Amino acid sequence: MTSIDRRSFLRAAAAGTAFAMFPPAIRRALAIPANNQTGTINDVQHVVIFMQENRSFDHYFGTMPGVRGFGDRLTIPQPGGTPVWQQSDGTRAVLPFHLDSTKGNALLVGGAHSWTDAHDAWDNGRMTTWPKYKGDASMGYLQQPDLLFHFALANAFTICDAYHCSLHGGTNSNRIFLWTGTNGPTAANAAVVNNDGWDGLGASATGLRWTTYPERLQTAGVSWKVYQNLPDNYTDNPLAGFATFRKVNETIPGSPNAPYTPAMEALSPLYKGIGNTMPDGGFLQALATDIAAGQMPQVSWIVSPQAYCEHPGASTPGQGAYYLQLLLDTLTANPEIWSKTVLFVDYDENDCFFDHMPPPDVPSLNPDGTYAGKSTVTTQYEYFTVPNPPGDSSPLPPDGRPYGPGPRVPMFVVSPWSTGGWVNSEVFDHTSVLRFLEQRFGVHEPNISPWRRAVCGDLTSAFNFKNPNTNPTTSFSAPTKAAADAQHTQQAAAGAVPVPSVAAQQMPAQPQGTRASRALPYELHTSANADVGGGLLWLTFSNTGTVGAVFHVYDKLHLDRVPRRYTVEAGKQLSDSWSAVADDAGNYNLWVLGPNGYHREFQGNVTQAASGPAAEVRVCYDPANDAVYLTIMNVGNAASQVTVTSNAYRTDGPWTYAVPAGMQVEPYWVLTASSGWYDFTLTAENGLARRFAGHVETGRDSISDPAMGTPA
Repeated sequence: MTSIDRRSFLRAAAAGTAFAMFPPAIRRALAIPANNQTGTINDVQHVVIFMQENRSFDHYFGTMPGVRGFGDRLTIPQPGGTPVWQQSDGTRAVLPFHLDSTKGNALLVGGAHSWTDAHDAWDNGRMTTWPKYKGDASMGYLQQPDLLFHFALANAFTICDAYHCSLHGGTNSNRIFLWTGTNGPTAANAAVVNNDGWDGLGASATGLRWTTYPERLQTAGVSWKVYQNLPDNYTDNPLAGFATFRKVNETIPGSPNAPYTPAMEALSPLYKGIGNTMPDGGFLQALATDIAAGQMPQVSWIVSPQAYCEHPGASTPGQGAYYLQLLLDTLTANPEIWSKTVLFVDYDENDCFFDHMPPPDVPSLNPDGTYAGKSTVTTQYEYFTVPNPPGDSSPLPPDGRPYGPGPRVPMFVVSPWSTGGWVNSEVFDHTSVLRFLEQRFGVHEPNISPWRRAVCGDLTSAFNFKNPNTNPTTSFSAPTKAAADAQHTQQAAAGAVPVPSVAAQQMPAQPQGTRASRALPYELHTSANADVGGGLLWLTFSNTGTVGAVFHVYDKLHLDRVPRRYTVEAGKQLSDSWSAVADDAGNYNLWVLGPNGYHREFQGNVTQAASGPAAEVRVCYDPANDAVYLTIMNVGNAASQVTVTSNAYRTDGPWTYAVPAGMQVEPYWVLTASSGWYDFTLTAENGLARRFAGHVETGRDSISDPAMGTPA
């Protein structure tokens, strides 16, 4: 019998299947098998990087099943017990609301997105008054009918739901991370935190003076090119801010608006970084020509024209969808090229739009100048403590606040090695794209800080290089250029989209459902220890996984305080204490969040642990058997009665254990039925409670959180 792989089956049976319901551009991409000569990343011959503008993850995908969106169960605690979705504009609560294009200019709505308002809205991780600083429209979101092609792309390939912009701020400061790995501190003892002075081709004497990744590729002999149309690139190419490229502009006749020619590159190979390489208006003919001539670079950056960049006000999502389709059509026109190509589609920053996930930042400063948290890796390059570079047209004084990462933004991994509608929940930021290029082409980027390398992955976990496969599901088509442009015209003429009244507000629903989920490198632990004599509650954060992670700790008895954050590299641990007796008569209630739904809660009273029963628990994993087990200890001087209750994923229990003084028990639960997901609460005497939830990583692919959208 002759075997037939799944991709071949889909090619043969496309008509009449869910596969056939994808847009033609996506169907073509899915039908082309991956180059699978080595079964490694070396099968990738071309990487295309396409960064769009100003959309947050919740704003686009909060309603998509199987990603961490509006159905997230365990989120940032808020004063008064309100959900994180209930944000204040200073006068009233504002819940997320649908930006309905039938009622106004919903698809063009945007707002503030500078360093100052971004930090005010984030508020060091408290995130309680987002619309106060970003406007009520910041709580607006779109639904699948508004984003048919975007949802189709996610359903056909891979979406990352823990990809963050690199900096709390605007476009250029974030794009500089994508092209250079830093906003300056690691390379020039200076920091770009806004756009002014760096988003256009100014004088070389005032340009930024550190090395960009295209220059490193050039030196290493790796071919590259930036495809853009000048003057219509919406100033979205940050290479224009660098002295080296500004000097090229000053020396090449006709630069930058004259159409790019090989003769110009002969004068300077860097000209292809800032020249008019797509003089057809930016509609990718130059890329198509290079592909047809066998001259497609190994690394390409695409900068769309203004009307198709998805920036609120300038472009609608539909126009972005048209351009995405055009790009995919261009790349798949030659099947051999697509079989060897990775396309990254990400967004530079979140504009004004709310996202509920706390960004995994370094510790913030407390009012007294101390740090709220710790890190096992140096954080010296992660704070705004150095000046803006000379030439910044509106400099800001260093304020000591973290650069980022900022809120989540959408990220699609589109390639023959990432088909199937997967979600990847590893933490990434814009430097992750450069780290993927490092892995493939061996060109190191020293500007990426040690802290970013510890926390943000290299995107390789989003791929199946060994055995590429596909598993498409039902989706919808992209608009034509005419339809997309007409929608922009209609929206631009419409009035302001209304914000619902308080009485009309309701929480958006994220439909239940799971997605195939890539294996993640996390294995995290948080344990508690009551220091009765010192009146302290100690937490220990340990990391037995293979990448670093950030633990967020919210003191639910003092949510006005700056949340603490702990960065723990792989194979390391940290400990810290909370003063329970001095502050709260011995009471404590600490809420811990980490990647991919990791959660721990510690509640109790230190003083009451001085005598009688005193239970404590350690949570351990058994990846080989897809199980979680507890070590329940009684460190008191009387027997303890402990109860463990399941909060989700299973209907059995509760389980009760009698633990004599000085003894321990070790119950365990196999999690095969829930694909490794767990959520339990342990309770014992004197109000002690320990909640532990998350996912046991086994090294194998799994599914996304099946309890998403159910009560917490």
